[in-house]
Amino acid sequence: MNSRARLLSQIEKNKPALVELPNVPSFQNNAATIEVFETALLKIGGNMIEMNDLTSLVTIIQNKFPGILKIASSLPIATINVNEWTNQQTLEAIELVILEARLGVAENGAVWLSDTDMLHRALPFITQHLVVVLNRKDIVATMHHAYEKIQLPDYGVFIAGPSKTADIEQSLVIGAHGARTMTVLLI
Repeated sequence: MNSRARLLSQIEKNKPALVELPNVPSFQNNAATIEVFETALLKIGGNMIEMNDLTSLVTIIQNKFPGILKIASSLPIATINVNEWTNQQTLEAIELVILEARLGVAENGAVWLSDTDMLHRALPFITQHLVVVLNRKDIVATMHHAYEKIQLPDYGVFIAGPSKTADIEQSLVIGAHGARTMTVLLI
């Protein structure tokens, strides 16, 4: 028996016994309310605006972000067209990104964006301001509920509030590595 075979034989003999996976609780008592979602979102530095439908979108954007002209969006408000092949110089110029989320999580204020929702994978992270449109019926209570609902595409991401870090002198810095603000427009 050569050394490789002897080594693999020893590894095979020393395998630990299989352990049964634990039961995952159902988490049915958690509330998927708008109030819980908004409270979590506010705690992580984001904010939320409720609206009846998308007809007031342009007015809300103009009031909240006056003077911003370079907007990328999956909605018909974009001033810059973006797709997966958009070059770096164009992406760097974007000030505001408006995307539609498929899901919101009440317990932590996160939203789920899939690859097809983002136009370009870098958009939610390179912009100065991120606006996410979320339908109130798409809010679930917990991450467990979220993973039951999402269909994993090639790429997707949960985003919870604006970029932040507390590494620098142990003080919170908003917008350190990405968007400085995150606003959820709840319809």
